[in-house]
Amino acid sequence: MKKIFVYMSALLMASSCAKLDSLNSDPKKALDVPGEMVFTSAEKNLFDLMTSNNVNLNVFRLLAQQQSQVTYLDESRYDLAARNVPQFFWHSMYRDVLKDLDQARILIEGVAPLSDDQAVIKQNKLLIIDIAQVYSYFVLVTAFGDIPYTSALTTENLSPAYDLQRTVYADLLARLKKDVDGLKTTHGSFGGQDLVYAGNVAQWIKFANSLRLKMGLVALDDQQSAAVATTAINESAGNVIASQADNFRLKYLPAQPNTNPIWVDLVQSNRADYVPANTLVNLMNSVSDPRRPFYFTAVGGQYVGGTYGSGADYETTSHISAKVTAADFEALLIDYSEVEFALAEAAARGGLTVTGTAAEHYNNGVTASITYWGGTVEQANTYLAQASVAYATATGTWQQKIGTQKYIALYNRGYDAWTEWRRLDFPVFNVPTGMTYANIPVRLTYPASEQNLNKNNYEAAAKSIGTDTYGTKLFWNTK
Repeated sequence: MKKIFVYMSALLMASSCAKLDSLNSDPKKALDVPGEMVFTSAEKNLFDLMTSNNVNLNVFRLLAQQQSQVTYLDESRYDLAARNVPQFFWHSMYRDVLKDLDQARILIEGVAPLSDDQAVIKQNKLLIIDIAQVYSYFVLVTAFGDIPYTSALTTENLSPAYDLQRTVYADLLARLKKDVDGLKTTHGSFGGQDLVYAGNVAQWIKFANSLRLKMGLVALDDQQSAAVATTAINESAGNVIASQADNFRLKYLPAQPNTNPIWVDLVQSNRADYVPANTLVNLMNSVSDPRRPFYFTAVGGQYVGGTYGSGADYETTSHISAKVTAADFEALLIDYSEVEFALAEAAARGGLTVTGTAAEHYNNGVTASITYWGGTVEQANTYLAQASVAYATATGTWQQKIGTQKYIALYNRGYDAWTEWRRLDFPVFNVPTGMTYANIPVRLTYPASEQNLNKNNYEAAAKSIGTDTYGTKLFWNTK
């Protein structure tokens, strides 16, 4: 792995309040960069990366068939090598997020507290940094499989070994438990330098528990991981994100450099490369989904998706809505709706310590999504009253019922929608012309730079997971 440098984003930021306005100040004249500022930078870099609509960095809306390409069809037809997409995503996560978080940890650890209260605040900061690192590693291991982990961030070792994906998962869950147990709600943390929760420790605990629940469900079908996953679910389910106010989100601003990257990628750059995919649009049309005007524009009073993987006429298909492409539209990484669907799944599986029924949590998930996007409770009730939507009467297994509605609710969150499809196998995706269902990627391949600069460890990792192809299923993808 190439040597990673730290201050790519941090030196652009100075923060002392909860809003991104504070990032407009210029700390370049400062002799030292506080660890809190580097944390702020890493936090924003994480949201930017996961939210970007730049196909060179973030291809997941295409893999999830939320969007389809209009003219240049490489990624819609699963050619991710043409732009080296896996490499850009890998490097951005390691360099701009994980390394910055690690540097923030080092800097904060180096400051001696002057009182017992300051010592507790310092410890809270370090545990919050760890939670953010766990999330970032979770994204990588769930996309690639075996990854550099225990020796990934040491600049002295430019050829780190890869850790086994099961081992990484288990360790990440153990770290989250330690973080949750160690955080003290009696004291603060980052304050305004935390762009998500403004230093609210109780909300970080809910986020960490929601992540434990999410990761536990991902790993639960793997026999070797079932015990660890079950424990994570049972311990976390009682204190998770419980309202929209708890959402793990970043609120962008109307002015650069703190605008939503979707606006930068599509509006400022005047791009007409992407339209909503017919996979999602047709599914929502079939149930008269009230979220359609918030997701897409209409064409002649209809919602028309581009045929996935086949190109589209930009003028005669629906577009991504102005709500989504607004400069100040917020980014979500985990939200209340997703957590309710996770609880619905846990209840449907049985044998797990979750209160409430699958139907209750399913209804909560649907309602939370509809009202988040701008719909009403009345619209949600009408939607849920349809036989094809109601949990008791909708077609199929719990995987199909929950998977389909969760997929719709995860709009604009391509990574999570793709992961849920890989896990639950619903909804059924479209197959580009000349391909088969087996061609749809279920992982990202390792970067070319790893093959060239870390050859021995790359080859060992490829052998460990089976083979370095898009079709290799990861340890948790057992179906």
